[in-house]
Amino acid sequence: VFSGRLKAGSTVLNATKGVTEKLGHIYLMTGKEQQDTSEVVAGDIAAIPKLAETAGGDTLSDESAPLVFDPIDFPEPLVSLAVHAKTKADDEKVSSSLAKLVKEDPAIRFIHDATTHEQILSGVGDLQLEVTLDRLKSRFHVEADTSVPKIAYKETIKGKAEVQGRYKKQTGGRGQFGDVWIRLEPLAHGAGFEFVDKIVGGSVPRNFIPAVEKGIQESMGKGVLTHYPTVDVKVTLYDGSFHPVDSSEMAFKIAGSMAFKAAVKEAHPILLEPIYDLEITVPDHNMGDVMGDMSSRRGKIIGMEPQGHNQVIKSQAPLAEIQRYSTKLRSMTGGRGSYTVSFSHYEEVPGDIAPKVIEASGKEDEE
Repeated sequence: VFSGRLKAGSTVLNATKGVTEKLGHIYLMTGKEQQDTSEVVAGDIAAIPKLAETAGGDTLSDESAPLVFDPIDFPEPLVSLAVHAKTKADDEKVSSSLAKLVKEDPAIRFIHDATTHEQILSGVGDLQLEVTLDRLKSRFHVEADTSVPKIAYKETIKGKAEVQGRYKKQTGGRGQFGDVWIRLEPLAHGAGFEFVDKIVGGSVPRNFIPAVEKGIQESMGKGVLTHYPTVDVKVTLYDGSFHPVDSSEMAFKIAGSMAFKAAVKEAHPILLEPIYDLEITVPDHNMGDVMGDMSSRRGKIIGMEPQGHNQVIKSQAPLAEIQRYSTKLRSMTGGRGSYTVSFSHYEEVPGDIAPKVIEASGKEDEE
């Protein structure tokens, strides 16, 4: 309570969301014990159960004097776990229960990673995630297995290719026929996907061109090296042929997909990995150990700044090398080091590491 008095049974305004809340009980907390109280005043810290709309970070105020405090600046998550239900039957329950726990603790994140198809629980530290999973078990009576999250790699190309995709099928009666020529080129990192229609003279009928693009985009969802998506490419459809009876949207969609896969193989496909920015704050005497460790993780030291008796080391490193970095940093600095991390960009996986990633991806597909 910052100012005034708050009485049990009163109605207050959630000034953050613009809705009113009816208060029931107010409790003063002492460890696990809760003591019912009729009112609290400025300086008190209390618990109010069963609020319908209010979440962490919202401001409650008198309806006649609405006031909204600046939102709390929660730290970015540093540790992540992939969460899997122990049984298929508990899949939905794990997701919905963790979503409720995240609402109570804004420092926790729970997302579905569309690239790796995993549910990722992230927090400030290992202990926070352990407590969250313990609450999942004790409050919602559901258990979950955890693992180190998969890395969201991507694929792209470094070269160019011109390839034909021809699909022909005859099974008695009407057949299927689609024929396209495409040109594949790389785009700048982060540019996404560009499709260019350069068909002239009706070699591919206008109504089949969207099907070609759709077939290409669907093929981009799973690369030729791994099961990770292909990004940052330009495809130009410049020629083809059709059959007046056997051609269909499906045939041209398949032809587009075939052409794209063949073109990627010829255009020097490569793997990309996510690179993260780190700001590591450590005592002066730990600086050498921390910098040496970061270099061993394929990290690049960008710069250093003194901060009292500490040094702030700015660096970049692949996510694959820093997933459990909090434990290592705590060990190296006796618990006195801290760091923040944020996504920076994607970069080509080094040639000596890419085959291992490709091999691991193949094993996942077999499973």
